[in-house]
Amino acid sequence: MAAQNEIVNVSESDAQAMAVRPSDPRLAKWLDGYPAEVFDERLYQSIELIERYSTELAVDLAERLNLLEHLKAWHSLDDLCRLLAFQPRFKPALNWILERLVQTGCAEGRADSGIRLYRLCRAPKGTALAGLRAAAARVDPANAATLDLLDFAANLYPAVAKDPQGSDQNLLGPEGVKLWLDYFSNDNRTYAVNNWVGAVLAANRLAGRRTVRILEVGAGAGSATEVLLRILADRGLLPRVERYLVTEPNGFFRRHAQRKLSCQYGNLPLEWAALNLDLPWNVQGIGAAEFDLVYGVNVMHIARNLLFSLNQARLALAAGGWLVIGECLRPYCNQPIYPEFMFQILQSFTDVETDPEIRPNPGFLTAEQWLLAVARAGFIHAEVAPNIERIREIYPHFFTGAICGQTSRTEQ
Repeated sequence: MAAQNEIVNVSESDAQAMAVRPSDPRLAKWLDGYPAEVFDERLYQSIELIERYSTELAVDLAERLNLLEHLKAWHSLDDLCRLLAFQPRFKPALNWILERLVQTGCAEGRADSGIRLYRLCRAPKGTALAGLRAAAARVDPANAATLDLLDFAANLYPAVAKDPQGSDQNLLGPEGVKLWLDYFSNDNRTYAVNNWVGAVLAANRLAGRRTVRILEVGAGAGSATEVLLRILADRGLLPRVERYLVTEPNGFFRRHAQRKLSCQYGNLPLEWAALNLDLPWNVQGIGAAEFDLVYGVNVMHIARNLLFSLNQARLALAAGGWLVIGECLRPYCNQPIYPEFMFQILQSFTDVETDPEIRPNPGFLTAEQWLLAVARAGFIHAEVAPNIERIREIYPHFFTGAICGQTSRTEQ
């Protein structure tokens, strides 16, 4: 597949007829062991169309935010925030929009004394949002969940840019709840792939154990829990589960997951609790060396201090226990990717401690950054699956991976 596709000048009729190239056959080899019905051609076409849709949203927002008028001359992020009276915390979102403009060829970027500057090259000629939405719906009707959430977030951007209070209440409020539930659902395959990759790796690491105690962090509405339980059941591992503590700080999402999964797995020792990643886990009821697996999908990247939270996970694990975290991965440093669009205006996503080596930016990290972070937190046998290094060479829009690390066999 093409690494990037310039679509700023695509008309609506062109977008409706748009066909995405077939995926490279090498992907099947590197995804051996993962469900073929999840990683099929529909998934790759959906990702490509949603990537293009997010780029078109960036072009549309550049106009709505009055960016284009100020990009007639070279300006930095700080310049633009000052000229347009944007809040400093809006800078990550603004940077994302500008980098998308650079991708389309509408803008150019250059470094001057270590500061990134931007300038408009040519004005965009309209967007193809309607056509792209129609094309994505034909590939998979479930893509509406992601597109609806992208649209919802985009409509908040102009207010967030100038609001010192941010957008968390609006984006996570009553109007957004159903959108988030639909987005995080296993019916939405562009998100659900994160759950499958994490669950497969976790099941692989647990296969040799006679008994299993699991702590899941940041379970949300339970879609990752559901997939892990399904895979454990398929492999005959479910009877080995002695304890499964599902934690989620948001009471609404936790109760939603509990109602659904307690009915499906009435005989399983499921427990439910809140857990704040950023506070010591031992004062929240998580004892030392209590679990064989600490599991989470798309949660650890929002830990305020990443090494602190990874260390808390290690302390919760018994000797030889495993940390397995499914994460949306940034294939290359500084590469803007569509899943960021709705999250980067959330304070919990951006209000984190950065580190030049393991976390140079808030949000999603690369595979290399995760491996370094897990190793620095004291885990051994750190690994990322599937083979992201090879996959991104031929398909740079593969955003899914799972990271694992083991505690020492002698650790107490």
